[in-house]
Amino acid sequence: MRRRQAIFLSSVIIAIATLGALSYGISYAQNNARDKISIITTFYPLAFYAEAIGGDRVSVKPLIPYNSEVHSWQPSASDIAKANDADILIYNGAGLDHWFEEDILPLINTTRTIVVEATEGITLHEASEGGDEGEAHDHGQYDPHTWVSPNLALQQAQKVYEALLLKDPANSAYYGQRWQELKERFENLDSSYQSELSNRTKNMIFVTHAAFGYLAERYGFEQHGVIGISADQQPSITALTNLVTLMSTHNVYVVFTDPVYSNQYAQVLKIDLERISGHEVQVLKLYLMLGPIDDKDYIGQMEANLNSLKTGLGA
Repeated sequence: MRRRQAIFLSSVIIAIATLGALSYGISYAQNNARDKISIITTFYPLAFYAEAIGGDRVSVKPLIPYNSEVHSWQPSASDIAKANDADILIYNGAGLDHWFEEDILPLINTTRTIVVEATEGITLHEASEGGDEGEAHDHGQYDPHTWVSPNLALQQAQKVYEALLLKDPANSAYYGQRWQELKERFENLDSSYQSELSNRTKNMIFVTHAAFGYLAERYGFEQHGVIGISADQQPSITALTNLVTLMSTHNVYVVFTDPVYSNQYAQVLKIDLERISGHEVQVLKLYLMLGPIDDKDYIGQMEANLNSLKTGLGA
């Protein structure tokens, strides 16, 4: 870890020495001209919160491209330079964007930059829940997929709102109105999930990526994943066979997959379960909300997830 940080430090020093002054000057002039708060986030959900609350008072840029694998992404020297110029930096935490804490945060001048860890204060699941027992060692101690659950997304968005108030108190009324609108959307979603899944006839879902543990806990069902917390695992034949057996035993004939990732494992489950049971198996989308997709933004994907879960849980 120290060697990698040393390499990053050297590259960043070179980048800042050659490009930093010009980059900062242009950024500063643009922000002053537009009177906008510069916000850098690590990925899409955090950018969505910042744009929804900040409106035309902010300029928001995520480091990770939309609909990209989050767990294994690594920043470049130019990404670090961008972060160094921001007024507000927002990262998820809980081990998801560990590279932010390891490679970016130590190099940032935090005396002039507000840093927000969006999962701070949230009760987190151990990483072994819903995934391989060995994942806690390889991918962090906790399950970081908090943003898929409306009630936890609300808590994360509130931290973004509070950061904007701290940075720009003169526009608190503007941010307050937009925050209330976003808060109501999350609260309405949470209520819809609770009411519309309350009459379910099944209590478990089967997913290709076990990223929906917080959703399952909140609304009272179980998730079983082909792969665990991280999306870059390779499942064993035994694991796939056990899932097919479990689905057959409980008469579950829906498999969920996120459209950003390959549906290869979902198709394996579908083919094997249909062969064993003689029952048609549906493969439905369950969005992980890593970027706009299928003409749906973050909220639209949450709404679509509810409809898919109603089908899978027999609600």
